[in-house]
Amino acid sequence: MSRRPLLSSATVPLTREVEVMDERGRLSTISIPAERPLTVYVDKRELVTLMTLGGAPEALTLGYLRNQRLVRSIDEIESVQVDWEVEAVAVTTRNGIADVEERTSKKVVTTGCGQGSVFGGLMDEVDSITLSPDARLKQSTLYKIVDTIRVQQSIYKQAGSVHGCALFSSDGELLYFVEDVGRHNAVDSIAGRMWLDDIGGDDKIFYTTGRLTSEMVIKGAQMGIPFLLSRSGTTQMGHMVAEKLGMSLLARCTGKHFLLLTGKERLILEPHLLEGGLRVA
Repeated sequence: MSRRPLLSSATVPLTREVEVMDERGRLSTISIPAERPLTVYVDKRELVTLMTLGGAPEALTLGYLRNQRLVRSIDEIESVQVDWEVEAVAVTTRNGIADVEERTSKKVVTTGCGQGSVFGGLMDEVDSITLSPDARLKQSTLYKIVDTIRVQQSIYKQAGSVHGCALFSSDGELLYFVEDVGRHNAVDSIAGRMWLDDIGGDDKIFYTTGRLTSEMVIKGAQMGIPFLLSRSGTTQMGHMVAEKLGMSLLARCTGKHFLLLTGKERLILEPHLLEGGLRVA
């Protein structure tokens, strides 16, 4: 078992109410997402400032360090302490991060909402990642996931302007659901929770409301997840990386419609679920 770091339990309101006026001059109050900065310090060294709702700041920090490949194991983390009064999180490692200056000197600005970034070469470790060759996804499980997301209570339904990400088991049970101002924050928060709960990704299914960019595909692969689903689309580079990894990308997942772009051998079709035909890209 991994050693769990000492964590704070910092909380902040995820929405705030503001007054608005409509086209008829009528005043009302609506909820909007409460975006705020969170500056990450690792061993007293300032690393990055993330713009976030702040719903799971400790998990977000852990997942960010994991997906940036700055920390290889949760065992390396002594503590993660969030203080919203100073809008900062202090991470203490057990033995420091080797060559941290060199490893954070090259930054690639990505297409992630809220402007994501990845330290080091974006494709550096793709060749070393191996996803489970035996993982399969039933069409009925896919539909169960899409329906679960449809009825999930969310900040998006209340206030809009956020992205959601979710992790599902192989039989379509919801394990985690996280929303944030950017989908890269939401996926990092799930990666952090997987670390904290010692959950592997080799039979899991990941869902996002946002685009399946190369950043999202690489992060999913680093988490060991063979299936990425989106109600949106993908990019050329995201498609290329997924093909290279043998990952299944499923886009435009709404109702009973989807587009399977890569990893077609992983999907188990169930034609009886449809009255009409199935469209496969």
